[in-house]
Amino acid sequence: MTILLAFGMAMILEGTMGYFFTGVYRSANPSYTTDAVHFGDLFIPTAQLYATLVSIALLALLWIYLNHTRLGYATRATMQNRDAAQIVGVNVERVSTISYGIGIALAGASGSLLSFLFTFFPNKHWQWIAILVSLIVLGGLGSFVGTLISALTLAVLASLVSNWLGPTWSPLTFFLSLFIVLLVRPQGLFGKKLEE
Repeated sequence: MTILLAFGMAMILEGTMGYFFTGVYRSANPSYTTDAVHFGDLFIPTAQLYATLVSIALLALLWIYLNHTRLGYATRATMQNRDAAQIVGVNVERVSTISYGIGIALAGASGSLLSFLFTFFPNKHWQWIAILVSLIVLGGLGSFVGTLISALTLAVLASLVSNWLGPTWSPLTFFLSLFIVLLVRPQGLFGKKLEE
């Protein structure tokens, strides 16, 4: 039911944004987009360096929240078994609301970090859904570290495929990895079975 609700909300938001902003491709161009940090012959684009550092900081804060705070324990308990968490005194509605807020905040932060790397338009989210699902399934549902490892691995593989075969073929990396993992190990490389 929540997945259907999420898709419905996505369609409503997409239509609203398309009405107000049109379907024109847009991008953000901060002043540091074209700058780079040089280390001899190696150079690192400043914008991507900043995005990487902020992403690492956000992931570290999320990991600390989930593993070292009472609210993080309550969040994990609610995620694993809602009824059992409620029996031991967790306010499930409050925890769900806070988790939803954190998820929205992280999605907003991620979108702003990607805004100068990729062009975007109202229905761009359809191109990211398959990639995100493959990252989560490959890493294993409920596995924070597994999802992080699968994201890094698939990003490197997609870059290599893009370099060898062209950028049109790089999304195939995610679909192919999803197909192989579901055939070989349905619970993902690091997590629980999908049916759980």
